Amino acid sequence: MGLLNKIFGGTGETKEEKVIPWIPLNEMPQLNFIEKKSATKTQVIFKHSTRCGISSMVMRQFVSSYNLTEKDLDLYYLDLINYRDVSNEVGYKFQVMHESPQLLVIRNGVVVAHASHGAINEIDLNSFV
Repeated sequence: MGLLNKIFGGTGETKEEKVIPWIPLNEMPQLNFIEKKSATKTQVIFKHSTRCGISSMVMRQFVSSYNLTEKDLDLYYLDLINYRDVSNEVGYKFQVMHESPQLLVIRNGVVVAHASHGAINEIDLNSFV
């Protein structure tokens, strides 16, 4: 195994996983809470499809570049496969067409920025803090 690691660049070291302050979004009443809370603190929803390779790739990129804390904004994770009804309601409530993966930035009860796929990682969340 040592030879294969040398050939393919394996170091044998385990990478430390980055911890993101996700808040699970899995109940409809949370959407009203998010709307109200957005008056005083930026709220962000990351809609993720656990069955989509592109969604997984975008999620990894998002996580690796994320540099904010719970003090900066609230970051919600929505598994849209398991919580399809909540995902649908996000679109109705915040007037954004469903896409996957998708990131919504909410301030004062309205979506002030949103993107899907690779464009998610182009949103500068620091500008909404």
